[in-house]
Order: sequence, then structure tokens, then C-alpha cells
Amino acid sequence: MKEQLEKKGIKPSLIRLKIYEYLTKHKTHPTAEEVYSSLSKEIPTLSKTSVYNTLSLFIEKGLAQMITIEENIARFDADTSVHGHFQCKVCGKIYDFLVSKDSIETSLDPSFDVEEIYVYYKGLCPYCKNKNLS
Repeated sequence: MKEQLEKKGIKPSLIRLKIYEYLTKHKTHPTAEEVYSSLSKEIPTLSKTSVYNTLSLFIEKGLAQMITIEENIARFDADTSVHGHFQCKVCGKIYDFLVSKDSIETSLDPSFDVEEIYVYYKGLCPYCKNKNLS
């Protein structure tokens, strides 16, 4: 973890290490509030401001990405590869799925330089779909 932060030019403080560790271990696409709530038990001196600032730094340095699949809710993902997100409309869980940039058809003129791609789907996950059929 420490080396990954240093590679991106981030000084690996205890708080930064713990937040990055949390993001990489919890693939649930947590909000800043969820990160704070979980880590404040372990680090009593942790502030919400530190969590927000650290997450912003991670995004700026390419160590994490912000997911805005829901209105007014920012979620965070340590997986910065090009991939899509599916959110279940019933349980709210967000699932990752693979996306090939080359398979996305677009009418965008090739003279544009695409730097970011976001693919979001919403619907019912298999669990909630089966639960509704019962």
C-alpha cells in the first residue's frame, strides 16, 4: 500500500494508508461517510475533512475514481481501470463489470481525445429479481 501511494507522489501517512486500504478491501463503492464511520472506530482522531481531502487527493493522483451513479451521492472506487457499474434499484448494491473501450460504439468525431469513460446501468440484480418472482 505504501509503495502504491509513493508511486503516485502521495506521502503515505497513517490516515492515507488506512483510507486506501479500506477502498481496496471493500469493493462496495463506499461513500466518504461510510469510510469515515468505519475508520473512526480504529482512528479516533480521524476527521471527516481528512477523509474528504484524502479521497480528493486519490482522485487527483489517479489512485481512485469517484462514481456518481446516484444523484447527489459520491461513491469511491480504488479500481481505476475502465469498467462499468450496475446498480440494483431495489437493494442499491453496485456491481462492477468489464467494459472494452473498443466495443463501445459512439458517434463522437475521432478528433476528440477521450480521457474518461463511465458506463452505468441500473435495474434488478439477480437476487432481487428472484425475490420479486417468489
